[in-house]
Amino acid sequence: MDTAPSALPSTSTPAQEARNRRKGATAAALASAVEWYDYFVFGIAAALVLGDLYFPAGSSSAGVLASFATFAVGFLARPFGGVIAGHLGDKRGRKPMLVLALTLMGVATTGIGLLPTYETIGMAAPVLLVTLRVMQGIAVGAQWGGAMLLATEYAPEGKRGIYGSFVQLGVPIGVVTANSVFLLAGAFTSESAFAAWGWRLPFLVGLLVLVLAWYIHKHVEETPEFRAAERALAEKEREEKGQTTEQGAGKGKGGDGARNSPLRTILRGHLGTVFLAGGSFAVNTATFYILITGVLDYTTRELDMNRGAVLTVSLCVSLTQLVLIPASAALSDRIGRIRIYGLGAAGIALWAVPMFLLIDTGSLLWLAVGTFVASCFLSIMYGPQAALFAELFTPEMRYTGASLGYQIAAVLGGGLAPFVMVLLLETTGTSMSVSAYIIGLAVIALGSIKVLADRARSR
Repeated sequence: MDTAPSALPSTSTPAQEARNRRKGATAAALASAVEWYDYFVFGIAAALVLGDLYFPAGSSSAGVLASFATFAVGFLARPFGGVIAGHLGDKRGRKPMLVLALTLMGVATTGIGLLPTYETIGMAAPVLLVTLRVMQGIAVGAQWGGAMLLATEYAPEGKRGIYGSFVQLGVPIGVVTANSVFLLAGAFTSESAFAAWGWRLPFLVGLLVLVLAWYIHKHVEETPEFRAAERALAEKEREEKGQTTEQGAGKGKGGDGARNSPLRTILRGHLGTVFLAGGSFAVNTATFYILITGVLDYTTRELDMNRGAVLTVSLCVSLTQLVLIPASAALSDRIGRIRIYGLGAAGIALWAVPMFLLIDTGSLLWLAVGTFVASCFLSIMYGPQAALFAELFTPEMRYTGASLGYQIAAVLGGGLAPFVMVLLLETTGTSMSVSAYIIGLAVIALGSIKVLADRARSR
């Protein structure tokens, strides 16, 4: 962690701190919303058009698999973004890494919107698409930790859960916005025009991310917990420099190296906690991406349901999360994170089979019921998750540890989930195989939550 000028004691008045708190929480929520919007438009486009435009193949299934594989590549890149931004964010500050992540996402998303197709530039098209998707993955991997800490480290006493949920709301807001923009693009263009250029419009909206990045850079202060950790480290380093014995000097030199490397600290002493965090959340992120991407492909391609109607159901279901996520987070401030978190994981496991039985009816009503109940359980987990992950690590390694845990879950769950779903459906011919996949991840989640709970009780 750097001992930069921001390590000086804060002279802010209580009124200024309150304004900074509101500004930080608002900026974190907006950053999360626009970043996830940019990330989700790719998933929707992957299910609807990217397979035909960038991966022409002999069958529609092969094109969709290639498209979803590209979708998954973004998730594989997310841990790299989390590691890089986490390491620098624990040393330099939360705000600079968040600004950098937003800028990278804006450039990558706009680039996808302007990218020529396979028919125009041949093999260069899928190569560039994968490259831009990797950039998106690095950006969102870097963003989550910065936005989450900007919110939770500004939180008043006893309200870290509800403040952390402001960032979590970025996910349903991003889904609602992405679906809405695609619905509008489809409504105002013909089928051929949508396939030719209408699908690009949602990506070009990504330019707005750059405006938000500039605003955060100019108007948002660094978090008080990071500033306090900087001051504590600066004081400790001054004390060590005052030691005159050779033994003391040697210890100081060795200590600086370990202290200045949050990633090394995590890898040496906290890797188990990182994997437990990732294992606890993989079922949530996998089920979420199955709902917003895999089910969209499955219902439109296999069940012949109307694309606009399915998008509308997804949009309406996501709106309910805007209420459920902060409600579960507020409840976790009162009765504990683990208890709420575990309840959501158990619910996902129990609902996995009924959900697909309802979807397989091909009825919009039962699709809405099945996905709505699943969304409730996802929200119950997702609300307290930011605060839970933040509390697993101390401030000087929090960005790195929380980001790694979250992004491991994203790779194991979310990134592969739509691809695995298509593969399972093609191999087994039944949606019950997808239910079994969800249940398996839920069992891992419940086991990880149990260990985390036992550790918390022992402390």
